Amino acid sequence: MVVQYKCPNCGADMRFDATTGLLKCDACGNTMKIEDMPHIETEDESDGKEDAPEVNPFGEEDIKDEGGAANEIPSDPNSGEAHFTEADAENTVVYKCKNCGAEVVTTKDTAATVCSFCGAPVVIGERVTGALQPKYVIPFKITKQEAQEKFKKWCGHGLITPRGFMNGDRIKNITGLYVPYWLYDVNSKGYADATCTRVKTYTRGNYRYTETSYFHVYRGFNMQYAKVPVDASERMNDELMDKAEPYNYADIKDFNAPYLAGYLAEKYDYKAEDLANRLNAKVSKYVNEFVAKQFTGYHSVRYNSRNIDNVRQNEYYAMLPVWMVSYDYKNNEHMFIMNAQTGKVVGKPPISKAKTVAWFLGTSGIAFAIMRLLTMILT
Repeated sequence: MVVQYKCPNCGADMRFDATTGLLKCDACGNTMKIEDMPHIETEDESDGKEDAPEVNPFGEEDIKDEGGAANEIPSDPNSGEAHFTEADAENTVVYKCKNCGAEVVTTKDTAATVCSFCGAPVVIGERVTGALQPKYVIPFKITKQEAQEKFKKWCGHGLITPRGFMNGDRIKNITGLYVPYWLYDVNSKGYADATCTRVKTYTRGNYRYTETSYFHVYRGFNMQYAKVPVDASERMNDELMDKAEPYNYADIKDFNAPYLAGYLAEKYDYKAEDLANRLNAKVSKYVNEFVAKQFTGYHSVRYNSRNIDNVRQNEYYAMLPVWMVSYDYKNNEHMFIMNAQTGKVVGKPPISKAKTVAWFLGTSGIAFAIMRLLTMILT
């Protein structure tokens, strides 16, 4: 079922406003609190009152040839339109926009989108209710205009990126997206057993002595991690999503569908148990960093044995916001991700070979000058 939030004053569409944290009507400026909006009825609650989605927009006859075998839908090769296969049709669900009656084409994972004809925000009710309803959401805090400005500023900080890229004026598209995440509560228990050394050097008479003391050091730990995030989207780059963290949980809210109005959103591709390996790797990294800090004050640390046992206690389905930035540079499209709460940008910008060489020669020259100065002082 299609859910569109209407302004009670003028009947126009309302969308979530990142600046105020309210639903806002672009037509008359009216605002409403998210909590004041009616909740989405589940299928049981609606008792079939909502229209069912139209599955397979191409029609059964369009994906079958005369012999009844699956076939590609023909298209004009000069039109630039893609060929759709039976697999594409099976993955596609079409809804009707309640504003203009146009078809809203979605994938089976789409949770929120906009009507491509009239631009109305659309939430797909059955994708955010029942078992698919998130527990939490972190709302957008950075507007599209602010995201563009922050991205341009980020481009300008590239020390070895091409000059044309640094202008930040080649943004092709910028899209607000709620990414599905699982947030985990994890208990980590374990120990680290190590041999550590402290080294002392001193001079007596004409001799210089080095004294090494050895210590057997044992550290046990029992730590609790709350809401460790792991993205559950198959399409998002896991490495970039990890780098876009952290999110500030001070802004986390109980999920309510109006937060999605005006943005794109997808339901999860992976269940909580499917991400056990990624979760364990992430938590183990946290634990290793903590353990390393427990052995400070020594000149060397050699681990004799170490053990980490991570136990998943709770998991929560959540939607976290990003801005997807598509940037054109020299006939190539570069994709970047911006944390839509903190403004942190991650991605791989192009590298200028000339700037890289100049930077290397510059740093090498500085290092050489410092070494020469130290040699003169010491001699």
